[in-house]
Amino acid sequence: MSNRGSVRIFVLIDALGWALIEKKDFLRNFLPHQQPLRTVLGYSSGAIPSILTGRVPADHGHWNLMYRDRAGSPFGWLRFLRFLPERLLDNRFGRKALKELGRRVLGLGPLFEVCVSPRLLPWFNWTEKRNIYAPRGIAVDSIFDHLVQRGVPHRVYSYHSLHDEEILEQARRDLERRTTGFFFLYLSEMDRFLHHHCDTDAPFDERLAWYARGLGKVFDAARAVDPAAEFTVISDHGMTPVRHVGNLVGEVERLGLAMPREYLAVYDSTMARFWFSTDEARRQVEDRLRAVPYGRILADDELERLGILFPDRRYGELVFLLEPGWLIGGSDFNGRGWAPAGMHGYHPDDAYSDGVFLSSRRPATEVKSLLDIHPLMVTAARAVRSEASPA
Repeated sequence: MSNRGSVRIFVLIDALGWALIEKKDFLRNFLPHQQPLRTVLGYSSGAIPSILTGRVPADHGHWNLMYRDRAGSPFGWLRFLRFLPERLLDNRFGRKALKELGRRVLGLGPLFEVCVSPRLLPWFNWTEKRNIYAPRGIAVDSIFDHLVQRGVPHRVYSYHSLHDEEILEQARRDLERRTTGFFFLYLSEMDRFLHHHCDTDAPFDERLAWYARGLGKVFDAARAVDPAAEFTVISDHGMTPVRHVGNLVGEVERLGLAMPREYLAVYDSTMARFWFSTDEARRQVEDRLRAVPYGRILADDELERLGILFPDRRYGELVFLLEPGWLIGGSDFNGRGWAPAGMHGYHPDDAYSDGVFLSSRRPATEVKSLLDIHPLMVTAARAVRSEASPA
């Protein structure tokens, strides 16, 4: 990093929704320009790569955490254990053992989780094997590739190595050492908090004030180094209050179809994804889903408009999306007994799905969605590089 030049800071606060802060006084003294930011359909696994690349999931390749890949699955060997009772693997201890195996032995990275039924792992692969907050972390160039390729002094802080409190403290200390350049802070812990407290004002207000104090210290330190320092706070999505739980798994399983022989299903929190081995299985599942009143099948033209139509259908031949406020009971990701107050992953048209765009200055170009953040970061990086370069 440089000890001369300008400071540009981008902060990503996971799940900080516009509906939650629209009427709050959150850092308006530093960030007077505040507006909603349209997300992409899905979860952080697709939304954050879209922020970092300025491209939709179908272009950068990341959408949900697991995709169908029987030929390349690192868990193909589990097929030899199919004679074992399912309960030996699909329990808290079995899932933990598989998680550690994936992280430590199979090279799936430090964030691997078992997001499908363990017996189905031989049909699936893990999307985020590399650190997306580093160069070459995504199949297409991200802002971090841009920074390295152009020699822009920068620092990146994420949960790969630090908690939110440590990130705020480390960034403040770095700035107090007269460090300048491009700063990217990813604060991930608001997401977990809001899953439990998105519809309770007092705990949320207290947590929001904690972030305001921490970020205020970072911004003050930046202004001490560069009086013209610029700050941007964004989020990848919002958080919708959960009002209902649907037994979608039971609805499909009552058809009596054999999985994985006739079909595959992955039940995420707010959507279900299916692949079919027979036309008859597809017909039965589609008929059953059309009778479910709290969700709908997404047609290909809508998937394409949303930027999630993958030609190889790796993320699903059929996607069934729940209505906002509904949750799939006993989903593969969170398991039975998961009863959050809030969830994300609904249609981007849901008002609660909007993220936030908060900035110290009015952007020179129009900002509407996550895809508009990458060009802003490139512009900020250009300013940092030009001011850090020798005259």
